[in-house]
Amino acid sequence: MSKKGILLVNLGSPDSTSVGDVRKYLRQFLMDPKVLDAAFPIRFFVVNCLILPRRPAESARAYRKIWTDRGSPLIALSRDLQAALRERIDDCPIELAMRYQNPSIEDAVEKLHQQGVDDLVVLPLFPHYAMSSYESAAERVRAVAAKLAPEMRCRLIPPFFNDPGYIEALVEVAAPFMEREFDHLLFSFHGLPERHMRIADPTGTHCLSREDCCSGEHPAHETCYRAQCFKTVAAFAEATGLSEGQYSVSFQSRLGREPWLKPYSDHVIAGFPDQGVKNLLVMSPAFVSDCLETLEELGIRAKAGFIAAGGEKFTLIPCLNTHPKWVDAIEDLLKK
Repeated sequence: MSKKGILLVNLGSPDSTSVGDVRKYLRQFLMDPKVLDAAFPIRFFVVNCLILPRRPAESARAYRKIWTDRGSPLIALSRDLQAALRERIDDCPIELAMRYQNPSIEDAVEKLHQQGVDDLVVLPLFPHYAMSSYESAAERVRAVAAKLAPEMRCRLIPPFFNDPGYIEALVEVAAPFMEREFDHLLFSFHGLPERHMRIADPTGTHCLSREDCCSGEHPAHETCYRAQCFKTVAAFAEATGLSEGQYSVSFQSRLGREPWLKPYSDHVIAGFPDQGVKNLLVMSPAFVSDCLETLEELGIRAKAGFIAAGGEKFTLIPCLNTHPKWVDAIEDLLKK
């Protein structure tokens, strides 16, 4: 008789705010060919000669601004989510892993294997498909399981960008903030290089071929991050009754000089005051747990840019974290 286990996978975080630990994290992250998809010699040169000499110190300073007594907010909140699910689901073990650094996928799979798990249900905590997040995590779990537990069956829960429970949880988290007066709601998603959109397009001709390529339904949308982001926003707007002019979409966290998905969040946010937006709400549906990109990049830097440009009130809506509706949604996803 088979025994089921559950593995939650999030992105990861440095073990500490020391420059050395941040460098170690960034090296593992950026050397992933799903993140920087250049040939190995080019990737090695870019990461080790152009990025790592300076970036770790800058990132370490940013992490120190959000670090807590429990360490990384992303890790702490992910552990809280794991604990909440363990209270709901007591008939199978639930482990947590990070795609990069700790707790590692290797340790989590080994723990489940030692408990006799041979039917593994994997939930990558990325609502939208991207080869640099969802696909990278999926491939890594498969590879580790094949090595450590060849008899273990791996079943992956697909991206849940339009899952009713996920949308309902986003609405519930945002509701208290939307009850107050605001001028505009910005949905800021993590950005991706435009090149990744084209690589992930199974048709090879659709993604970014025209301005409305994300509209309607198309086979390319099954692996199109941008189209899935827009579908999440459309479902949220329909559920909350937002009119078209009350909200917009942008993309953050770009790296390097190549074109990334536009518009860029920092440019959009800094330009809002000149358009009459003085009271701004911002939420990040691509992140299920608050992390460096939400707490520091948006909550500190983007807020400062907005205020400096003439904005008056900047409110960052929290991520789903451990909201009861989000725990409900995950429980339903796992049962399905």
